[in-house]
Amino acid sequence: MSGPGRGRGPLPFARAGLLAVAAAAIASCSTARADVAPGGAALAPGDHEFTLRHGGRARHYHVHVPPAARDGARLPVMLAFHGGGGEAAGFKRYAGLDDVSDRHGFLAVYPDGTGPLRNRLLTWNAGGCCGRAMEQDVDDVAFAIAVLDDVARRTSVDAERVYATGHSNGAMMAYRLAAERADRIAAIVPVGGAMSLDGPFSPSLPVAVLHIHSVDDPRALYGGGLGPPFPMTNQRVPHRPVEEALASWIARNGCAAAPDTLARRSGRTGARDAGHTAVLLAWTRCRSGFEVAHWKLTGAGHSWPGNERAEVRESVIGPATTVVDAAVEAWTFATRFRRTVRSAR
Repeated sequence: MSGPGRGRGPLPFARAGLLAVAAAAIASCSTARADVAPGGAALAPGDHEFTLRHGGRARHYHVHVPPAARDGARLPVMLAFHGGGGEAAGFKRYAGLDDVSDRHGFLAVYPDGTGPLRNRLLTWNAGGCCGRAMEQDVDDVAFAIAVLDDVARRTSVDAERVYATGHSNGAMMAYRLAAERADRIAAIVPVGGAMSLDGPFSPSLPVAVLHIHSVDDPRALYGGGLGPPFPMTNQRVPHRPVEEALASWIARNGCAAAPDTLARRSGRTGARDAGHTAVLLAWTRCRSGFEVAHWKLTGAGHSWPGNERAEVRESVIGPATTVVDAAVEAWTFATRFRRTVRSAR
């Protein structure tokens, strides 16, 4: 399609498996360790950690650079937001995105939220959730854009192929970023967390959405409502229905009202996810070219799907599952979409 964004054809992936914000971030002087490639032209393959000042705080993010960076290519970006109470380094270890990045050649970028400690109990201000970030009205949308701009100053980025994913509170953050800065984000893949905006839903452009969630999630309630208290606290978080968020994006993207069923999967007999199921629903034939899809799981809990090394407290977050691999699904879906970026004149 012509205009500011375009999608790429029908869903094949089931079968294959402003200026002010940027100026403020620059003026605040981002600092980095000595892991920038010589001359600052490109980041070397591997793992990097950076600090930048934003909103009066020292903020942090990690970047995984794939071997493809050696070719000097402009690489797509996948922002990956950790869950509430977590941190970037932990999410980086269990999400599996680094392996997918190495295979497919994109930058995996893991920002840190804010909280009382440097590397623990961090949350995102996703609008109606969560924790101190919400209570202190931290501008995490502007921070995410500042991170994107900072990465682009350090290495070659394909600005037309910028995506976001996240787990739980991080999924909510991906939704808010897409709703408020659709000009920068082509697709999002929220996992285990529904949209939780505190204002009107009015994205400036369509954004492709793949939502991954279990109907049996005991913490981020699929049907909405007040979740259970966090362990050793009385703190409870209200959740909005998953299908309510999907309906908003289906309408915004101009998609068919009824979904197609593209795939069905089941857990392996004798495996930890035996009895789990996953159905892939897709709302295609979208006027905008940006589709909406949903991996609807049963039997699984609140953990990140596909984490085979998951050491989860199932009494708290429910069973882990590998019935789908969220990292693989995130990239396979998102890479089909791009946001046309027009240069300023």
